[in-house]
Amino acid sequence: MSKKIVFMGTASFSLKVLQMLLENKYDVVGVVTQPDRYVGRKKVLTMSDVKQEALKHDIPVLQPERIRNDYQAVLDLKPDLIITAAYGQIVPTAVLEAPRLGCVNVHASLLPLYRGGAPVHRAIIDGRKETGVTIMYMAEKMDAGDIISQKSTPITDDDNLEIVYDRLTDIGAELLKDTLPSIFDETNDRIPQNPDEVVYAPIIKREDERLDWNKTAREIFNHVRGLYPHPGTFTTYNGQVVKIYKGEIHNCPNAKEHHKDEKNGTIVKIFKDAIGVKVEDGVFVITEIQLSGKKRMSVKDYLNGKNIFEVGTQFE
Repeated sequence: MSKKIVFMGTASFSLKVLQMLLENKYDVVGVVTQPDRYVGRKKVLTMSDVKQEALKHDIPVLQPERIRNDYQAVLDLKPDLIITAAYGQIVPTAVLEAPRLGCVNVHASLLPLYRGGAPVHRAIIDGRKETGVTIMYMAEKMDAGDIISQKSTPITDDDNLEIVYDRLTDIGAELLKDTLPSIFDETNDRIPQNPDEVVYAPIIKREDERLDWNKTAREIFNHVRGLYPHPGTFTTYNGQVVKIYKGEIHNCPNAKEHHKDEKNGTIVKIFKDAIGVKVEDGVFVITEIQLSGKKRMSVKDYLNGKNIFEVGTQFE
């Protein structure tokens, strides 16, 4: 008799995992996803990609507003295994303990590094050279369960949030595919996490998006690409919010000495395709921006129009 699976997921990271389960003929008896949300300026009621995929395959969909208080319908499906991936809510103990084979999570980090809701963002912002995916048993404490399997991937300077996230999405689905047989056979590894190595990855808030020009060019570079393309970083100029989407470290060996008397955040040069800003150890160049009420564009295209930026003035 096939093992019954309930899948819980909402974000795009989840979709590939669900598709893998369906392509491999696993018996997914129900899908739990976040309630439909109003999206965009026109407030269009939109279902998650996970819900759309489930409906395509005639799989029952549950959308509790708060699963902590509304989970009986999940228990009624009597799953042998629950699989979660970027679901977006804390799963209550009653649900975690219900399946015979437990509840496993596909998490986008190399646990115990980056427990929490923004593991990919934080790994890039922190300048990590690698990240990965962990298949783990879920526990009452967030992302604290035993590790079953892991797979790593490098983070290079050419990577940003979008690129790494897409790569981890593929890795997560493939790793779960390779790991599931041992979970069903109950022959899988179960490795406790080392509490001394825990790093947390709280969700990105508005204040996390603001650039700090007192940091090094490398730190700012990591910050910008760690939030690209969404939500993006920002600064202010003459009281106006300016979104910064892309930038580079200005590789000029004398930059720090040359601009030592200028305050961090000062515009020191306007190139034909970039805006150079004084930072703690030299210059960071902005290459893609968005001004309030305008569309996102390259600095090169922006400078072909009306330019509000002047050398010697400051970002705040």
